[in-house]
Amino acid sequence: MHAYMNTIVFDIETIPQNFDSLEESTKEYLLRYAETPEAKDEIKEQMALWAPTNEIVAIGVVSVEGNKGAVYFQDNGTGVEDHEEEQVTYRAGTEAEILSHFWEVIARADRFVTFNGRGFDCPVLMLRSAAHGIRPSKNLMPYRFSTEAHIDLYDQLTFHGATRKSFNLDMYCKLFEVESPKSHGVSGKDVKPLYDKGRYMEIARYCIGDVFATRQLFLKWNTLINV
Repeated sequence: MHAYMNTIVFDIETIPQNFDSLEESTKEYLLRYAETPEAKDEIKEQMALWAPTNEIVAIGVVSVEGNKGAVYFQDNGTGVEDHEEEQVTYRAGTEAEILSHFWEVIARADRFVTFNGRGFDCPVLMLRSAAHGIRPSKNLMPYRFSTEAHIDLYDQLTFHGATRKSFNLDMYCKLFEVESPKSHGVSGKDVKPLYDKGRYMEIARYCIGDVFATRQLFLKWNTLINV
């Protein structure tokens, strides 16, 4: 077991950009191998995974030591007021604004924790920030095999790919008896429909729920596996 000071856990939620708003050359590039309507629909959904074609709609952060957090989220200009619920601060803004809030927080962190952050959250955060002309306050992609700066629990729990099968956050939470927000019927695939319906606070609560679950999973890993 190792002690950590000023450790921040974070997670993001993304949606695909409006496909119809893309340039024709971009549409053709994305759909160049999609031969059926089903394949085209699948590509449009996968756009949420790629920084050139997605948009960050929520970023959740939680302090490991303080067990308090914040979630910065898009409200599509509807004017959701900043407020607190229990140990979480909710703050709405544009994508550029929520990214700026994130970099202010992570700049003060000694270490940070993610689940599959190296494969998704970290490069997306850095690339989406660059697209807005925002310079990151910290390198989110340090040396992969060190836990000094970044503890990616996906890497740690698969032993950097040594296991033959990998699982999602929900499955690892069940293994270690950690409550997962996905057990309440919400998952990443629901984010776009929720956003389209204007249910921005539901996305924010789901995002921060994932972060608190990741914090609990980190504490289990740090106590029982990190030797």
